[in-house]
Amino acid sequence: MVRMSVKPLLFALVLSFSSPLLAAERLLVCLGDSLTAGYGLDEGQAYPALLEKALQPRWRVVNAGVSGDTSAGGLKRLDWVLRSQPDAVLVALGANDGLRGLDPQATEANLMEAVKKIKASGAQPYLAGLDLPTNLGAGYRRQFKAVYPRVAKALGVPLLGFLLKGVGGEPALNQADGMHPNEAGQIKVAAHVLAFLKPRLDALPPRARDSGGDAVKVLRRRDTAGAQP
Repeated sequence: MVRMSVKPLLFALVLSFSSPLLAAERLLVCLGDSLTAGYGLDEGQAYPALLEKALQPRWRVVNAGVSGDTSAGGLKRLDWVLRSQPDAVLVALGANDGLRGLDPQATEANLMEAVKKIKASGAQPYLAGLDLPTNLGAGYRRQFKAVYPRVAKALGVPLLGFLLKGVGGEPALNQADGMHPNEAGQIKVAAHVLAFLKPRLDALPPRARDSGGDAVKVLRRRDTAGAQP
């Protein structure tokens, strides 16, 4: 995760008309930032793609990660993401809020609203906790980390304690910037997320879907060329 460029972040989410969701398939969306998008790697090396390989054939996993996104940015595009009527949504947002020194109360409000929207849509939300580098100050870091368990407790949402457990701060598992997982790091993130999600997804009852429109299409993410992490 690095600081966001002052230039506006450009992104496009498109409906893939070539890959309809099959009747037997379930849909999981991973809503996040560059950690989810797989910054510096091919999208197929990012943890959402690795999750899909592990969860097939029952689950389709969509990478809705956008490099540089904040919790506010993710909330703004959430309505569009929910048009695909996912069964479950993993929310992994907020790292850029912390790196930019934003008010943790604002991050908490955004995550609360996102989780409420996901619940209201009929999907099951899951929340991934995040942490910050130690050089941002112990007090601010403590306030930031406390946001995730507080949101999870308030809304009764399953919490993955730390998305980058065993990867964050490990040079061998990160790219040269020291903040974004490399290929080996993404494999470890995927295994950690899978261990948390799989038993919950296996027990999740199917959601009712509308018969037409976007419900039968699968979202695909495409980062616009030139977008900054």
